[in-house]
Amino acid sequence: MAQKYWKKKVLLVKTEVTYGTDPVPTGADNAVLALQVTLSPMEGQDVARELERAAFGADGTIPSDLHAKIRFRVELAPSGTAGTAPAWGPLLRACGCAQVIEAGVAVTYNPISDDPESVTMHFHYDGIRHRLRGARGTVKMMIEASGLPYLEFEFWGLFEPATDVVNPVATLSAFRDPLVANMANTPVFTIDGVAMVLRSFSFDTGATVEPRFLIGSEAILITGREEKIEARVEARAMSVFNPYTRARDAAKMPIVLQHGVTAGNRATLNVPLAQIQRPAGIEQQQNIAEWPLNFVPQMTTGNDQWTLALT
Repeated sequence: MAQKYWKKKVLLVKTEVTYGTDPVPTGADNAVLALQVTLSPMEGQDVARELERAAFGADGTIPSDLHAKIRFRVELAPSGTAGTAPAWGPLLRACGCAQVIEAGVAVTYNPISDDPESVTMHFHYDGIRHRLRGARGTVKMMIEASGLPYLEFEFWGLFEPATDVVNPVATLSAFRDPLVANMANTPVFTIDGVAMVLRSFSFDTGATVEPRFLIGSEAILITGREEKIEARVEARAMSVFNPYTRARDAAKMPIVLQHGVTAGNRATLNVPLAQIQRPAGIEQQQNIAEWPLNFVPQMTTGNDQWTLALT
């Protein structure tokens, strides 16, 4: 009996035209260069029958509200050409983000609250295919000093039984090599205009993703969003940046992070109004004091809490 090897994986993702209808992604056009993939292929609940019997014994159950969940990372690297969307663009769009393209200039993502797009995912491992239709999700951006930057995605999709399908041939040339996060490649990180020395940073778009199963309708919905930012920075003099008085005053401030320096390879996260939270403590590395700082992005008119610009 032939074993099935987990390492032999292919992930295909394509934006749906009609919700829940498979647009048939192909290995040539829709393959995703992913890492750390985990799959929960049959989430849901088990409905107990609660039968009255003449003897002791366990009742059977009936599965209900079936859906699948997949989590993976993609390296944060733009397309290499200013104004050309990255290969991972459909993933952000299915996380409740709009994609705006300025030809030859920039591709910009921002949150939306109405009619988020959806994708169909084909996940193959060594001849077995799981298909997730109507998939939507949430994403977290993560950067750590001396490491590679990532986008970590978590998607929910409508359930289908797995089938035997030969792994497609994946073309991954649209995915660019990432840059290590360091002083040369990550030239800008400021909080309220103050340049900070950064150890680690995460930005969670915080989408609330919920399966909704009713008679006449089954869908994966994005029903809300609560973004948050976590940053670990070197401590500064209070005269330069005082997180305690700012937290006391519920201060809101801009945060800017730029990774990449050449045209077509720059990714800039801009959060115009980030409310600082109460600092949790003081940490240290190499006997140097560091602050773990938390922020909550705030809106002005709506859907303007942040932008991610690729230039």
